Amino acid sequence: MRLSARNRIPATVVRVTKGEATANVELDAGAVRLMASVTVEAAEELRMEPGRRVVAVVKASDVILGVED
Repeated sequence: MRLSARNRIPATVVRVTKGEATANVELDAGAVRLMASVTVEAAEELRMEPGRRVVAVVKASDVILGVED
């Protein structure tokens, strides 16, 4: 697979929580935990389940940062 996105993060699926339309996929990327929201259909097609190795691909036009006062 070739992608234009350069922000690729290897990770392992920790948990999948399915709702009616959206599935939240919790990922362990080493020192960082990530959460991906995908359709339930996509989660099932990609066989998202705990222990599965994945690559999180981040392609965003905005990144919002916050600091404590």
